[in-house]
Amino acid sequence: MRIERNLDLTEFNSYRIHSVAETAYFPETTEEIKKLADSINPIIIGGGCNVIFAQDCYAQPIMFVRDNYSGISSNGECLVVKAGTDLKVLSEYAKDHSLSGVEYYYDIPGCVGGATIMNAGCNGRSFSELLEEVTFYDIEKETISTMTKEEMRFEYRGNVLKDMKVVVLEVVLRLQKSSQTDIALLMENNKENRWAKQPRDYPSAGSVFKRPVGHFVGPMITEVGLKGYRIGDAMISDKHAGFIVNLGNASAGDIISLIRMAQEKVKAQFGVELELEQRIIG
Repeated sequence: MRIERNLDLTEFNSYRIHSVAETAYFPETTEEIKKLADSINPIIIGGGCNVIFAQDCYAQPIMFVRDNYSGISSNGECLVVKAGTDLKVLSEYAKDHSLSGVEYYYDIPGCVGGATIMNAGCNGRSFSELLEEVTFYDIEKETISTMTKEEMRFEYRGNVLKDMKVVVLEVVLRLQKSSQTDIALLMENNKENRWAKQPRDYPSAGSVFKRPVGHFVGPMITEVGLKGYRIGDAMISDKHAGFIVNLGNASAGDIISLIRMAQEKVKAQFGVELELEQRIIG
């Protein structure tokens, strides 16, 4: 297990916010994850692609579950995938094994554990559609458990694990046989579509808010006049108002101020409560 002291977290979050972890752990085995979770009460971070580091320095230890805890094995049309596996790595592995389903997540940053907890989605699809079962460590019960898709009770951007103190360890995905050529074409098409619609020139953490029923976030934020609005180096994207980008040296405070402003203005004009999709690490 790798242990880092005074770790600069800039490269460990997709907003590229500067923060420091006094102690960061990178466990490589399930036993190491269990030991850390039981003994030091760490902040648990996956790929860092949906988080806002709100403190300049974290005294509470941080445990990363990313490429240090990754791996894929195949069994016919099923893949067993460790939680720290990058979605791009997973997509390429599936393509190389002529398995279709995860190509829709090829260009979405993040790890399998995070995609499971938040039920990541794109192009009208949800990660839960592929899941057969999820194995996790329950920190409060100190037990390793497995749930089926039905037991997980997946919903839009959520499931039963979201409000529990758990660490996702691995998932089983059921995919479908297809040709590598067709899969590769879908991967590139999805990537091109995302690049055409979403800001890619500056760091961001994806969609800031969940989509409210019957509404689209970007158009509402545009309508209240906040598209392109900036505080410090944080800006509501002038390409897609559902995103906030870091123009250079944005602070967490800049980003959070924009979030609060968007929520207040949309609430005032449309009567809609914008629910944050990103996770503020306080």
